[in-house]
Amino acid sequence: MKLKKIFMSAALLAGCLTASAQQPQAAEQPAEAFHPHGFIQAQVGGQYTLGEVDFSDLLSGNFQVAGGYYFTPVWGLRLAIDAWQSKGGSDLNYLGLGVKTWKYNFIAPTLDVTCDLTNWICGYKADRVCNFGLLAGIGANIGWDNGEAAAVKGLIAVTPITALRTVPMEHQMTLLWRDTKTRFVGRFGAYLDFNVSRRVALGLEVNANATSDHYNSKDAGNADWYFNALAGVKVRIGKLGKKVTTTDAAPIVVEKIVEKIVEKPVEVEKIVYKEPEAPKREPLRRDIFFTLRGSEVSRTEMAKVEDVVAYLNKYPEAKVSVTGYADKGTGNARLNVGYAQKRAQVIANLLTNRFGISPSRITVDSKGDTVQPYEQNDLNRVTICIAE
Repeated sequence: MKLKKIFMSAALLAGCLTASAQQPQAAEQPAEAFHPHGFIQAQVGGQYTLGEVDFSDLLSGNFQVAGGYYFTPVWGLRLAIDAWQSKGGSDLNYLGLGVKTWKYNFIAPTLDVTCDLTNWICGYKADRVCNFGLLAGIGANIGWDNGEAAAVKGLIAVTPITALRTVPMEHQMTLLWRDTKTRFVGRFGAYLDFNVSRRVALGLEVNANATSDHYNSKDAGNADWYFNALAGVKVRIGKLGKKVTTTDAAPIVVEKIVEKIVEKPVEVEKIVYKEPEAPKREPLRRDIFFTLRGSEVSRTEMAKVEDVVAYLNKYPEAKVSVTGYADKGTGNARLNVGYAQKRAQVIANLLTNRFGISPSRITVDSKGDTVQPYEQNDLNRVTICIAE
């Protein structure tokens, strides 16, 4: 009798130990979410003003200060003030005067749009070592102190007419300007930032600037150009981000049942054993994440699809809803509708074609970027599966 009691107790204990709560796999999430913030910037470097004389004759110093704001991980706006000196030159060997160069001062405020290509293509990452991007803008070029050009024009003016006729028009300085002149300028360029900390970055920038044909005092029949190469420091200001500790779903709790054995003081001992009640079925949620503009299921995310399949096989009467989403921070509403629909359909096709789940048990939906289930932009490239 004692042997039978021990056997029954051991069997009951083993049954209790095997009943446990299942925990869904947590998706790997970025440690820090992007937050819009401002920045200030200071740079120094050199300028080359496009001309017809040797490259080295048209080099001059240059500096730039800027302040701006990053609205998203990709897009920003800055006000930059570029200043110092530009140069011009003419080959006057036709007149026996040799090569003449002159310099003049300028200041050029521009409003630039910045586009971070690294964050656009690879997604935002708070601890990335470097970021590459493009910029484009418009502004004004304010030039003054063009006296050296006027002196060269004076030398040409005293040249005999017969000799002057042999000089090309672009070297005759027919567009000479005096005093202070303000002209429109357009800019485009590229930058590379090396992040030495969360707030400080050392950067390189190159930009090309187009302005009026009058800028270098010569009539070439096209816009005048100057090019800047700059190096400097950028300091980010304001709140930069916040920590993210998001998981896919809450744990499914399965109630543990322990049957207490009561021995009655009778001549024949009797053990009453009661089968544990079936645990209450809880819904299963799995969030399957995708890359930027992607719809392929990675190996890590495939494990979540298999969790859904296991749940549906365990409960044949259960059904699953599959809903696709796209992030609002990139692309546009029309493209994002397609991305979200494709992400949902990819999961539905896996369930039916690879794992044999009946289409009648699957509901497919797409929210595009109209619904953002996560606060962090990048996490909204997701398909959410809820089985119940």
